Formats: sequence, C-alpha cells, structure tokens
Amino acid sequence: MRDENPDAPLPRDGYPFPDDEAHRRRKVHRPKDSMLLGAAAADLLGEFLSDLHDDLDVVEKAFHGVDVPIHQNDHLRSVALRADPELVRRNGRWLVEHARDRCAVTIGLVLLAARPSADDIEVVRTIGLLSDQFAPLAAIILRSVRGGGENLPWLAERSSGWGRVYYVEAMCEYTGGFRDWLLRHACDGEFLNAYFAGKVALAASLHEAIIRPVVDDGLVDHTGRLLSVMAGASGMGLGLSRYPPAPIVLTEYARHLASQQPAGARVLVAIALAHDVRSREPARLGCSAQEKAAILSSLDETLAEPAWLEAASEELVRTPSWATWAQANDVLPPALMRENKVRWSDR
Repeated sequence: MRDENPDAPLPRDGYPFPDDEAHRRRKVHRPKDSMLLGAAAADLLGEFLSDLHDDLDVVEKAFHGVDVPIHQNDHLRSVALRADPELVRRNGRWLVEHARDRCAVTIGLVLLAARPSADDIEVVRTIGLLSDQFAPLAAIILRSVRGGGENLPWLAERSSGWGRVYYVEAMCEYTGGFRDWLLRHACDGEFLNAYFAGKVALAASLHEAIIRPVVDDGLVDHTGRLLSVMAGASGMGLGLSRYPPAPIVLTEYARHLASQQPAGARVLVAIALAHDVRSREPARLGCSAQEKAAILSSLDETLAEPAWLEAASEELVRTPSWATWAQANDVLPPALMRENKVRWSDR
C-alpha cells in the first residue's frame, strides 16, 4: 500500500488493519470516570513489563481485552517511567515492530514515548503512517528526540484527517525549522483543519510574513485557506474573532490577491473567503465595520476583474459539485452572478 502511495495519505488511513475483524468484535469496558481511562491497561503493563518480549500471543490477547488510550496517558506513562529504561525501550520497539494487534502496538508506542531514543525514529516514522491510530504517540516521540522532529512534515504530508491534526499541532509546538512549511502547506482543505488553523497562524507568525511588500504565491494561497478555515471554525479552534491580527492579515491577503494570476483553487478560495467576510458580522471577523467594508471592497474588486471572472467561470465548470453548493448557499460574488451565471449553471 505504501509503495502505491509514496507521497500521499494511505487510502482509508490504512484501514482495514490485519486485526480489524477481531477488533470490531471485542467488548471492552470503558470507565465512565475519565480519570480512570488507561488504568486497567496500566495494571496489565505493570504485570507484563518484564516479559513482554516472551510470548506475543499472550501479550496481544491481554491488551486486546482492555481499553488502551491512543493518546498520552498518565497511568500508562507512570508504569513505564518506573521501570528499567532499557527494558522499556527494548520491549517498546519489539512490540511496535512485531505486534499484530493495534492495542499491543499502541502499548509499544507508550513505552517508546516514555523513554524516547533517536534509535526509534525509523520504526516510529513507519508506524506513524497509520496516522489515525498511531499519530498521537508517534508525534510525541518524534518531537522528543534529536532529529525526530524533521520527520513531522513528511508524515503530515502523508496523513489526512486526525493524523494530520496531530502532526501539524506537534510542529506548532516548536516552529524552529517548520515555519515555512506551516505558512504554506499545513491546511489541506479538510474539515478538521479548523482544529489547528489558528494555532498555525499564531505559531508561524502569519501576520509578520504576510505584511511584506512582496510575498510568494504559496504564502498568499495558504493564507487564504487559513483565513477561510478560521472564519468558519465554529468553536473547533481559534476563530478570527479571537485572533488579534485578523484585520491586518485579511487586508494584506486582499492586497496580495489583487496582484496574483487567477487560477484553479486560488479562485475558489478567494470566492469562499469573500463570502465569509460578506456574510459575517464584523465582530465575528475580528474587525471593525469600516475594516470589514474595506476588505470586502478589495476582494470584490479583484473578483470582478475580467480575467478573474473568466477563471472563476472555468473553475466552476470543472467543479460542478462545488458550483452547485455555492449557488445554493449564495456564495458567489455579485460580479460572477451578474456576468457568468448562465455560462456554468446549465452544464
């Protein structure tokens, strides 16, 4: 599967796993008290830790029968930290490499997260491709060891959904070498981008990057995606109303957009953001009424240019599902509705 998709997320996040049927059939008691999540698995880990390496069948069966959290868990981490570090590393690596049950693999990652080592980077990066299940702990391990963080962009580009959320959020926690990537590649257009878009804007100092007199198309395009996501975050993450530089970034995006060539997804992002600005109260955008009016006027002026109208019409023909949604929700800008509606609505 990896050979067929070397540079893209695995189809269906790698599902079904080899243990899929058994995992769906299992019945596991999950405590109602969130403070007890992982406690049963921690008790088992304490019993098994010295001989996890001995009988894979027994280990897999044991952890298959309890709830094993996929995130960092204090109960499990405490058991791992009390044990001999070499035993923890050896058993953790062995489980990640050999276990055939996702719960046992997760326990292996728990152990490696407690005692992270640069020696584990390759095995963690590999299992991290199954990001929906293993990204939370893989991200912790990689950002904890020298040279491990360099793999986070690689994994994020090959992950979708929740997996991408975990890897992007890990990069936001220390932006050092990731700022350029975060400013141009973090959002891939999925709904869950709303969880991290605001974090990206803050961590990568978007407002400082976009105010430069001249910026590259990649930064402008991604800024449009970030702003559109933040405009509709709806409580999932930081929205424009709580993002202090919102008026500056919106204004600068609109200014740079006017000097870009209209093409492909760029046009649709601009249309969607113009609709967000038009349809929301100034406070929802983090702007004053005057700032909103100026931003909207700038966006509408660009979208009314003949070249932009032509490109928008062509793009709407290529994406009929988006066009239908846009028309039904009154998303299209006034100029496009006046001049081009007939061209694409009947196709």
